[in-house]
Amino acid sequence: MSRLVVGPFNRVEGDLEVRIEAEAGQVSSAWVNSPMYRGFEQILHGKDPGDALVYAPRICGICSVSQSVAAAHAVRDALGAEAPPNGERLTNLVLAAENLADHFTHFYLFFMPDFARAAYEGRAWHPDVVRRFRAEQGAAATDAVAARAAFMNLMGVLAGKWPHTHTVQAGGAAKGVTGAEKLRVLSLLGQFRRYLEEHTFGDRLETVAALAGGSDLAAWAAERGPEGSDLARFLRVAEDVGLAELGRSHDRFMSYGSYPFQGERLFPGGVFAGGDLMPLDADAIREDLYSSWMSGAREPVHPYEGVTLPDAEREEAYSWCKAPRLAGRPVEVGALARQVVAGHPLIRELVAETGGNVRNRVVARLLELARVVPAMEAWARAIEPGEPFYREPGALQEGEGAGLVEAARGSLGHWIRVHNGRILNYQIVAPTTWNFSPRDRDGVPGPLEAALEGAPVGADERTPVAVQHVVRSFDPCMVCTVH
Repeated sequence: MSRLVVGPFNRVEGDLEVRIEAEAGQVSSAWVNSPMYRGFEQILHGKDPGDALVYAPRICGICSVSQSVAAAHAVRDALGAEAPPNGERLTNLVLAAENLADHFTHFYLFFMPDFARAAYEGRAWHPDVVRRFRAEQGAAATDAVAARAAFMNLMGVLAGKWPHTHTVQAGGAAKGVTGAEKLRVLSLLGQFRRYLEEHTFGDRLETVAALAGGSDLAAWAAERGPEGSDLARFLRVAEDVGLAELGRSHDRFMSYGSYPFQGERLFPGGVFAGGDLMPLDADAIREDLYSSWMSGAREPVHPYEGVTLPDAEREEAYSWCKAPRLAGRPVEVGALARQVVAGHPLIRELVAETGGNVRNRVVARLLELARVVPAMEAWARAIEPGEPFYREPGALQEGEGAGLVEAARGSLGHWIRVHNGRILNYQIVAPTTWNFSPRDRDGVPGPLEAALEGAPVGADERTPVAVQHVVRSFDPCMVCTVH
């Protein structure tokens, strides 16, 4: 048996450490450590409820809009308030822009460059992947970054700035949209669509979104050929390397549901396990502190009752990350979970065949690009300049509320409790908290810990490439985790 401590993994921020034990050339056990404590909950204690919309988005510069939306929804829920239709459309647009930018960046700059490494020299596809995806030097490093930058201009038009916009509020959107800005937004969306259809898919978004199963996807990729589509390039690599056999976790998926409008959601929420879709019971969420450097109740508690107080002396602990569980069990969150819960036939079939794995997580992210851009175009076209974007929600003196949204990496929840006009308790459970959670008091590993078991480890590898593929398939964002 050999032991390795591997990391960092992310090309943006590297606050992640994975300890693995390997036996007979594969990972036998893994422990995931978030080696940083932050404690935004303590910062918010005693503040005005409206301050949550200023402080909480500072949790992350990558998904700050997601944090804004969760905070706004939590305060809105506590107030029993509603946003006008224009406010909902604008909120969905800026949240979708951030989520899609994350998917796009993950694919081109974080995930695919791994296959340009020397470890894959000799593979038939390697020269093409090096030309297209090599870090900092591949063609995508230039054209995809430019396409992303142009797309993110949408955030400036709709939200004033990014990250850390203050546009998203409990009463809707603080900034309206003029007729000229509406046309600008549609132009930017059209520009992004053209890039996706020319490079990422080599086909219309609607055609990709309509793929109904694994055989459809394989036939589509074979007909198109890898030279004309980055998705087809990925599928060729995935088949050759065996990414569908790598990184399988508990196969229990959760989504809060995403992009609400007038009481409906573009992607509905729920839980999918064992081939069955079940309704989400958010009251069954508990945070287990057994393996966390946190003080608090011995029994797992709901976030409304939770505390976030550090205790670095806990001998059995090995991470600052808590272990959230749904009805006592770990769940995987993210694009794959969202799409399998939403019932997309391609993802349902891929999961039925091979479960949650590295290939299916990447396919689900790219599928969301194809599904959400047309929805963004519809929201933008429906905006009515001159109509309200904001409705004064009133002051919050007493009450509690939850803001449950879907960030790019998965389910993000904010829970607020207010007394005498001040925040009495505020708890945050981020997507990476779910996916990168440590073991709970029953010794059940978190989703990533389970997904790493069985990953191949070469005799001379200090940071096994297969381990990196599994970790990156979850797209870690550790600054969001430790709350």
